[in-house]
Amino acid sequence: MGNIAPIRLAATADLHLRPAVAGKFRPGFLRLDRHADLLVLGGDLTEGGTRANTALLCAELAGLPVPVVAVLGNHDHDENRGEFIARRLTETGVVVLDGDSTTLTIRGQRVGIAGVMGGSGGFPGHPGDPGSGSAEHRARMRRGPVDAQRLREALDGLDCALRIALTHFAPVVDTLVGEPTPIYPGLGCHALGEAIDAGRATLALHGHAHAGTEYGTTTGGVPVRNVSYPVLRRTYAVYDLPVAATA
Repeated sequence: MGNIAPIRLAATADLHLRPAVAGKFRPGFLRLDRHADLLVLGGDLTEGGTRANTALLCAELAGLPVPVVAVLGNHDHDENRGEFIARRLTETGVVVLDGDSTTLTIRGQRVGIAGVMGGSGGFPGHPGDPGSGSAEHRARMRRGPVDAQRLREALDGLDCALRIALTHFAPVVDTLVGEPTPIYPGLGCHALGEAIDAGRATLALHGHAHAGTEYGTTTGGVPVRNVSYPVLRRTYAVYDLPVAATA
């Protein structure tokens, strides 16, 4: 039996494309095929979800040398243009997930990615309150558990051993360390982590927590990575996905 090279997954989030950073990420993206086999994006790709910033985002991502898969973040919906941004990204060649999944074949290996934006909801020891606060706060608190169920169903629908769970909001508290603890409930939802475990994910990726920590783990032992650009402090991180040995 011999080992074959792992699948190399590049990931980033919270690019917040706007004129001040336009063009900043593109040189690294254009060299992706030297370091990775695919790129996943964990939301908040635009600043404020405007048409102008969407155009900047699409210019950043056009014609990349590897497949690109994304979910949107809360700021991509700031002007209620989430559908517009998803459509423009799709036209650019990006696969945008929202409660569904996609499967890529890389060097003969099938890699499945299931994605949702996710939402708030809180964690054990850091409970959220879906009945108080602003309308936006209440909506995010309700969305966390709902999107967790959608993520579980999308993971269950994948017929492959390598399964990536992609969200914007955090599924565990490990990767929130560095953020003020009182805001933990607004940054993610424990139900997302439960869905990742139940869906037998290989790796979970998220953004949103700009002051958090890169490395974490679900209760069931699934590696979790916070790939927010302010956390990574580099255009993207690369993670190896183990593949089965072959004869």
